[in-house]
This record gives sequence, structure tokens and C-alpha cells, in this order.
Amino acid sequence: MKQKINQIRKPVRTISGVTPLAVVIKPRKCNHGTCIYCPGGDVVPQSYTTKSPAIMRALNLAFDPYRQVKTRLDMLKTMGHPTGKIELIILGGTFMQYNLDYQYGFVKKCFDALNGKNSKNLAEAKKLNETAEHRCVAMCIENRPDNCSDKEIKRMLEMGTTRVEIGVQMPSDKIYQKIHRGHCVQDVIDATKRLKEAGFKLGYHIMPGLPGSNPRKDLKMFKEIFEKEEFRPDQLKLYPCQVVKTAPLAKLAKQMHYKPYTEKQTSEVLSKMYLEIPPYCRIMRVIREFPKETLVDGLTRLDLRKDIEIGLRNKKFKINEIRMREVGFNPKNLNQELKLNVLKYKASGGDEFFLEIVNKENILFGLLRLRLNKVAMIRELHVYGQALELGAKGKISQHKGLGKWLMEEAEKIAKQNKYKKIYVISGIGVREYYRKLGYKLEEPYMAKKL
Repeated sequence: MKQKINQIRKPVRTISGVTPLAVVIKPRKCNHGTCIYCPGGDVVPQSYTTKSPAIMRALNLAFDPYRQVKTRLDMLKTMGHPTGKIELIILGGTFMQYNLDYQYGFVKKCFDALNGKNSKNLAEAKKLNETAEHRCVAMCIENRPDNCSDKEIKRMLEMGTTRVEIGVQMPSDKIYQKIHRGHCVQDVIDATKRLKEAGFKLGYHIMPGLPGSNPRKDLKMFKEIFEKEEFRPDQLKLYPCQVVKTAPLAKLAKQMHYKPYTEKQTSEVLSKMYLEIPPYCRIMRVIREFPKETLVDGLTRLDLRKDIEIGLRNKKFKINEIRMREVGFNPKNLNQELKLNVLKYKASGGDEFFLEIVNKENILFGLLRLRLNKVAMIRELHVYGQALELGAKGKISQHKGLGKWLMEEAEKIAKQNKYKKIYVISGIGVREYYRKLGYKLEEPYMAKKL
């Protein structure tokens, strides 16, 4: 791998095959109030501090979505990253609680910035992006489990969303009451099913060390997330509880006799959690980016993930989690003899098929998530490796036909299970790719007769 990767600053940003671009929505209080661990700011979105990198950029640009996208695109280009395949990540809390005009206007302006042209409406902006220089190949929003109604899901799809992250923290009604979460475990179960049925890739935010829990309880609840078919997310963000100066918990900790986990406890708990994660799930992030000066108590090291993963590798533990198996994070002397594995599991009343292309060392080159229930739905297609510009030739995994291989296998499985048609939840900028494979647009999905 001697190509441009050596010329890219911070290559890890795009080593998973796409270029993430985060934008931040304007500050707004959550409808339910404030969770006790939440920074609860007035000048920035409620779950963030003014010192977080993405937030500082957004503050400087008055939370203007067009300027945020344009500025970030310019910065990524300067750093040498490809910008043809953008994953747009909308940060800032419960996006679906915002005014409808704001929601649609925000997303439209993001597309306008990617397209380099102002469109009359969102529909026109999306159409332009299908063949734009900077295509939105995936779009993620942060949401609450109690804001995933059928109407809200319809809106998410209309906007071009492909991935939804919900704050689960720990699935316990007792803990939810203690932390003023404002929803119940059943809301998590219902949202999980609706989101998967609609085709979204689903992420959970998990928070070990909350008031009312302990390491033993955390591990028990974490195991249940994968043991019980009503949960089973596709990805996780592991955010151990920290006491932020501006959070209600900063004042309540003493009377609640609360202490967050030490660095040693955090490392032990997270290491054990890694061992419970099945092959179909990816850890997106570990530890919130709260700078030391914003914290009263709790973990201050932002790079603990690296130590945890090195420790697990050194001890020769078998790790099934996706990110540690990705080709981009295992770049030396790779065996190029690839095979396709299919893992079938039950989730939220449907049959999930997790297709993965791996080598004999179980290094992951590409994956596909197929759900069979009311319809046959491809929820994700992803080929890993250093992101390339559109049309560029790949040397290891990207642009080598692995996506087509996965799609053909998914179509075979759907056909064998008597489905007459298969659907894909597609990022706007990937529609042209699916058209080449025989799919047609049936808003909001791409579809193909089998």
C-alpha cells in the first residue's frame, strides 16, 4: 500500500472506505428536559460542550449547514483526503424534534454545498447529488428512541438518511428514571424494530458507569443487548459516564453517592464488552471527546481505545467486532485469497443475513446486511479499505468488484427464500452504482425484480 495513503494527513479518517463529514445543528433544549449526565449547554447543542472540535467549527460558522459542509470539504481536500464519497453525519441531539422547515432546510443546504449549487428544493438537490462531484453515499442522524414513529421514519427516508443512532445508554427502566432519560426500554425495542424494518443501519450509544449501575450490572445488561433478539444493533458507540461541569450530575453526584469509573475500571469493563460483540457489530467510537477542563470527575484519556485494543491483541483474544478486523486496520502482508461467509440471526422479528468477505485470517474486506421479513431489504453494503475517488482503480479492496459479489449473493438468498423483489436503502450518491446493477428508483429505495 504505497499509493497516496502516505500523502494523506490523518489517513485513519478515511481508512474505512468513505470520507466522514460532520455538521452540527443549532442549539435546542430536548423536549423531555435534561438527562443528568448531559452538559446541557445553551450556546451549543445540549449533549456537547463548547470545546469539542466539531462544535467549535460550527460555532465559528454560526451553525450554518452550507458553510460547515463547504469549509470541511476544503479542509479535507487540503489534507489529501478523497471527497467523492461523503458520509454526512448530522450531530447535535434529537434532530427529529426540530421544526420541520429547519430539518428539511438544513439537509437541503448540506446537499447544496456538496453539489456546489443552490437548488429550488430538497428533491432537486438530491437528484443533482446522484451525479455530483461530492456525493453523499451515506447520511446519519442522532435521534432518541421515542422519536422514531412511522411518520418520523418516513421523514428520515425522504431526507436521504441511511443510518440512525439512538441513545440507549443501558437498557434499564430503573436507570432511565434515575438519570431522567424520559423514555423506557420498550421505546428502545419499538424503535429498533421500526428502524430495521425501514432498512436503516442502526447504532446504539451505550453508557457504562451510570448512577444506579456497577461493572457487574453493566456487563449483564450489555450481554443482553446481543442475547435478546429485540435489540442486536449493527454498531455501537461506547461512552463511559463522565461528570461534566455544566451537567446536573456535577451538583447531584455527592448526594447520590456517585463516583464514575476509574481508568482501570473503565478499561476492564470495556475490554470485557469487546469480547461479547458478535461479528455483525462495529464499535464506531470509544470515549466522548470532552476536554479535561470541562470535566469534574471521570475518565480524561481520549486515547484509551488504543490501549484496550492493543491489550486484547497482545493477549491473543479472538475479536469478532468489525473495526478491529477491517482491512484498513490490518494493512501488512495480507492474504488475498478471499471467501464469503454468511451469518444468519434473528432480530426484531425478522431474519438477518450478515454477508462478509474475509481472508483466512478473518480480515474483513467487505460486508452486506440483508433483512428478510415483510420485504427483502439490503440495509448496508460496505467495502473497506482506504477511500478512493470515484472511478479510481483499487489495489486491495475498494473498486475491485467486491460490492457486486456481495449484491449477487444477497439476491440469491432473497430468491431462495421466495422473494420476488429486493430493495436497498441507498445513499443518494450511490444510486448510480445500483442502477448499473439493474436497480431502479422506487422512492425512497432502489429496487430490483428477482
